[in-house]
Amino acid sequence: MSAAAQPRRAPSRLPGRCQPGWARCLMVLAEHIYVTTKVVGREHVPRSGPAILAGNHTGLVDGPVVLGACPREVHFIMKWALGQGLGGWFLKAAGQVPLAKDNGREALRTCLALLERGSLVGIFPEGTRGDGKMRHIHPGVAWLAVNSDAPVIPFACLGTRRQGESASRVPPFRRKLYVSFGPALELDRDREAPRRDQIASALEQISAGLAAYVGAAVAASGIELPSDSGRKPE
Repeated sequence: MSAAAQPRRAPSRLPGRCQPGWARCLMVLAEHIYVTTKVVGREHVPRSGPAILAGNHTGLVDGPVVLGACPREVHFIMKWALGQGLGGWFLKAAGQVPLAKDNGREALRTCLALLERGSLVGIFPEGTRGDGKMRHIHPGVAWLAVNSDAPVIPFACLGTRRQGESASRVPPFRRKLYVSFGPALELDRDREAPRRDQIASALEQISAGLAAYVGAAVAASGIELPSDSGRKPE
């Protein structure tokens, strides 16, 4: 089923509003002790009301790093594998939203309900860790934007993985990281068009906006994105 045709049945239970708070406090502490994180643009994240954070994904700890850098609690969509075992229990207890193994419909419905509740939702539209250049993104972010009317706030997370490093490893002690939040993307939307066309148009605009924003953050920070995927060859 395509993102445009996702059913809007509400999930039976949503993560609590304050669940990400304790995890955010832990990450703020970690980002002062274990790594050095420079954060810019916090003022672009709305202090209340629904919004979608969308940005690049290169390393294992991107989600926790952005969670700690964000000025308010955020519920991130996380891949199925991260939702398993003890680590999965921890992330779910922190109010994060796991994808199902074979599709993302339930996670999208949950995130839509969170946005309708006025929460902040985070998503890595590339869908997996890679070079972070935002060249190929999945339509879920556009589906959320169109169905919720929430603003899409771009972010760039840089330094969590460098060239040649594994995408599944934690960065070394005192690594310098950079997180940048930007103004909401301006989407030109024809509300009279079929919903499927609105999502396709939003996807194209979001893709271009995120790629441009991440590129500008690289130039501003001097921290290059890796050109490899960080995954071992098959």
